[in-house]
Amino acid sequence: MRIKKLSNSWLFIILYLSILLIFPISILINRAGHEFFNSFVERATDEVALSAYFVTFSMAGLACILNTIFGFLIAWVLVRYKFPGKKLLDIAIDLPFALPTSVAGFTLVNIYSDKGIIGSYLSQLNIQVIFTRLGIVVAMVFVSFPFIIRTLQPALETLEREYEQAAWVLGASPWKTFYSIVLPILLPSFLTGFTLSFSRAIGEYGSIVIISSNFPLKDLIASVFIFQCLEQYDYIGATIIGTVMLFISLILLIIINFFQRWSQQI
Repeated sequence: MRIKKLSNSWLFIILYLSILLIFPISILINRAGHEFFNSFVERATDEVALSAYFVTFSMAGLACILNTIFGFLIAWVLVRYKFPGKKLLDIAIDLPFALPTSVAGFTLVNIYSDKGIIGSYLSQLNIQVIFTRLGIVVAMVFVSFPFIIRTLQPALETLEREYEQAAWVLGASPWKTFYSIVLPILLPSFLTGFTLSFSRAIGEYGSIVIISSNFPLKDLIASVFIFQCLEQYDYIGATIIGTVMLFISLILLIIINFFQRWSQQI
């Protein structure tokens, strides 16, 4: 009876995943396959497409590195310290989850434009954020930073402070304590948060299409490029670029997942 229930559960899971993931991906690959011998390689390796891949993944990687550094600091402060406004800050971290991405883009433009609160000071230093790749990084950081914080918080809460205190008693410096004690314990959480943040960043569209100039070979990302193809009724091009993005993202996530499992065995 238990085996039957287990089989039914697995059948439901497989059916759900098929409807949600496998069928759409199969259709995408199938449509791209029809054009493989004609234009797949040519379109997938087009100069504009290659630039879009590079901008997307390089900016997402940079955004996730920044998220990892500052996200860890914020998570550490939220877990280890008490201060006025702590609960408000903790709630505000989840704001990107609820805020429409188009609204996020409009907000970032108002903040980082030449007349914005921050942009006015940056312009005096000849630093332009709006309509540049830096704007893409800012948008990706904004929409994806909650993932690293929310992943690290539970790990920090369960981290025994006795390990750190023992290291200090033995004469270890704060940096040595972090590198030898804290980092190995938190490494799986770091990689999990990085993966979630990276996945969110490369799929962002709504805020980037507003804050970026979206010019080919300059700051055009893959998701906006796909939408531009659809606007021009170039369904073949959109399908090909989408398929390439699918496989590149899958390969990168597999690599990150491999390092995550490796870190758990250390």
